[in-house]
Amino acid sequence: MLTRIRGSRLIDPKLAGGPSASREASDLWFRDETIVNPPATPTKPDLDIDATGCVTMAGGIDLHTHIGGGKVTLARMLLQDQMPPWREARPEGASSPALSQFLPAAATTASRYLDMGYTTCLEPAMIPCNARSAHAEMADVRGIDTGGYCLLGNDDVLLQLIAENADQRIINAYVAWMVMATRCIAVKVVNPGGINAFKFNTRSFDVDSPHPKNGVTPGQIIRVLSRAVYEIGFAHPLHIHCSNLGVPGNIASTLATIEAADGYPIHLTHAQFHCYGTDGPYKFSSAASQLVDAMRKHSNVTIDVGQIQFGQTVTISADAMHQYQNIKHATPRKSVLVDIECEAGCGVVPFRYRRRQFVHSLQWAIGLELFLMVDDPSRVFLTTDHPNGGPFTAYPHLLALLADRSLRETALAEINSDAAASSSLKGIEREYTLDDIATMTRTAPANILGLSDRGTLASGTIADVVVYRTQDNIENMFRIPEMVFKAGKLIRQKGGNVNSTRSVDRTLAADLQHSTIEFESNQIADFRSRYAKNGTFALDRLWIYEDEMEEVLGSRLQSAGLRSTSEGASA
Repeated sequence: MLTRIRGSRLIDPKLAGGPSASREASDLWFRDETIVNPPATPTKPDLDIDATGCVTMAGGIDLHTHIGGGKVTLARMLLQDQMPPWREARPEGASSPALSQFLPAAATTASRYLDMGYTTCLEPAMIPCNARSAHAEMADVRGIDTGGYCLLGNDDVLLQLIAENADQRIINAYVAWMVMATRCIAVKVVNPGGINAFKFNTRSFDVDSPHPKNGVTPGQIIRVLSRAVYEIGFAHPLHIHCSNLGVPGNIASTLATIEAADGYPIHLTHAQFHCYGTDGPYKFSSAASQLVDAMRKHSNVTIDVGQIQFGQTVTISADAMHQYQNIKHATPRKSVLVDIECEAGCGVVPFRYRRRQFVHSLQWAIGLELFLMVDDPSRVFLTTDHPNGGPFTAYPHLLALLADRSLRETALAEINSDAAASSSLKGIEREYTLDDIATMTRTAPANILGLSDRGTLASGTIADVVVYRTQDNIENMFRIPEMVFKAGKLIRQKGGNVNSTRSVDRTLAADLQHSTIEFESNQIADFRSRYAKNGTFALDRLWIYEDEMEEVLGSRLQSAGLRSTSEGASA
């Protein structure tokens, strides 16, 4: 089927001509699932859509959103008395996306993402022993392609190998095997070593703190894992949840984490929660400028923000150490802490961000400072760390704050006055353009994840296409697109379903079968033996087979996430 979207402005910095090309109306053609060049001769399309007065972008990509796995299930069980019927995505009568419920069911999650023009979402913390469950749940997020990051860095096997000063080649083999077994696309580390140390009654753990049993420090874990990720050839850098999340003064740990990577590419996730100083009467201040300065010096660093939104949400994290510390702030007063095998942990703590509370107001301002102070939109990514900072449905509201200085200043006047006075936000004049937005939410996430088939409107890529009606009100514009095409099929129109035919969505996963990584039989035997001594089931049971993904879990595997050979193989 040949489709033409006619007369809209194509917003894609990667297209020939760059940002200036997006100012003129143009046509976009795609045949079946693939975007194609305009026909050389006059051709009548099977579907011809007049999109005059609109802008067209590639489908959005969210590289960090908690939409699957045991932690989400635990949160729903804990807060079932707080939740509306699962079919509802927002309370009756609510109009603002910032008011959306924070734990929608899988099907509702899909419709809310599609309603904003997002077509690909990545679950950033997939514990190996829970990978099947997470993939199965994400398969129910229908209409969205998904993927996961394999959670390592607190598992006993890796910590033992580091403590024994194992050859990097052996560690690379272990990391590669775990990512392939769990059908993930990248590697995540949460509070490196700290979750494991918490099980030995350690209650604080900094970048240079030795583990109470094996002596390994977070700095060592970061150095070894970031090198492994790069040498194996994953496109996405080591995805790091730094030490001391939410602790005043934690900017020192964040800067130490950057140094520990030794120049290897790293991605600091929900950076707002790791960007605090201790200045001022409240001993809590913004350190956004320090992180931005460090990013200027270290081109190997990218971040996503983890912007908070005011209102009720729930924090879910593998970082059991800091979730334990947050129990006293739970609203309502209940929580869950779980130790999972010997791989990681899980903490679920409900939380309400209050607009007039100093710390919460300053957290809100710090996130916006990071967005606006990082000059390059390809190095900072739009996230709320859903649901930790707030629901992902707040993205249109956040884009409006970034694109409209007057709206931002109005919002700044409504927060705690001391926090507003402590923030540099008022003096920042920058406003995001549509090209900046397309870069931050489409082009750059595709590049950093190694998704060469999406994130752009270039010929030969998958036809994940979104048409927005041009409006002065950016929030309204990005809240509900005119049309959303998934793999060339029109599936949403003005917030309503168009095609109810169930298609099998894709799970984006790294395929290392033809890489330079070799899995020697003696290495696998050693990993198997170590895992058996620390876990309750065999290592081989972690492996998810390709036919199992589609026939049992309900999603097709698509190879993705590896660097091209032209990018080199060493730092």
